Amino acid sequence: MKRFLRTWMLAIAIVVGAALYFAWMAMPFGARLLPSALGAVKAVQPVLIFTMLFVTFCKVDPHHLVPRRWHAVHLVVQCGAFVASAALLRAFPALVPAPVVEAAMLCFICPTATAAVVVTGKLGGDIEGLTTYTILINLAVALSVPAVVPWVAPHPELDFFTSFFLIMGRIFPMLILPFFAALLVRFLFKGVHRRILELKDFAFYLWAVSLALAITVSTHALMTTRAAVGTLLAIGAVSLGACIVQFALGRSIGRSHGNPIAGGQALGQKNTVFLIWAGYTFFDPVSSIAGGFYSVWHNLWNSYQLSRAAASRG
Repeated sequence: MKRFLRTWMLAIAIVVGAALYFAWMAMPFGARLLPSALGAVKAVQPVLIFTMLFVTFCKVDPHHLVPRRWHAVHLVVQCGAFVASAALLRAFPALVPAPVVEAAMLCFICPTATAAVVVTGKLGGDIEGLTTYTILINLAVALSVPAVVPWVAPHPELDFFTSFFLIMGRIFPMLILPFFAALLVRFLFKGVHRRILELKDFAFYLWAVSLALAITVSTHALMTTRAAVGTLLAIGAVSLGACIVQFALGRSIGRSHGNPIAGGQALGQKNTVFLIWAGYTFFDPVSSIAGGFYSVWHNLWNSYQLSRAAASRG
């Protein structure tokens, strides 16, 4: 049963998330209480992301966190692509529908998924290097997103610096504090730390719940958007292109530094729950469906890689 759930959890989470929206809307009070329900989901998502990262970082030995040279290149690529996409949207706002460019921005800047550590280990890659990069990119995202979002999606009543600190106040605790909280628990509350280490699949099932709720919000955005079908298809195509480019480029950069597997996973496998949350929080909500698409693309590629690795081992 556990193996079945691990194999099909992505599909289950997507189906459950979409079904949850339609089931809610079918209830007599569904439409009337929808804003409250969506507000509750949006409030709990940062808590779930924090908890997932916290549990994962509790399993990390800080003595093994050593920066690699390829980390710097990856950070430049991710942040550079994010800023370049933002500059395109800012300079040519009518060239491409804004949600499509915003989807590209999200796909590029989205931090590495915690599950990438597991995939990297099964493929024989550098686990410590990938874990270190996950922490570094979380820090980069916590700084770059607040700096860029007010530039491309300014709030009419707020100046740049006010927006910057408001956005940072929402992202920084969610992406950075889990690491420091994990260090605190490791060194000061060893009994609690041991209990957390015993939670083998907790982060995995928490991810499934988070993804299902994120898909619920994305389904609402999809069903209520006025965006053309072509725009929605373009978001799917952009997410696929971003996935292919980042896996290929990450692997190429990693290969030049002796870490092709970790390099590919670091740049290609994304924390799509964060991607969806950032989409409906800071941009046009329809851009958040890029996270659902990207979840499918990167999991298909990793499933293929894992099946090849298993076949080669006989």
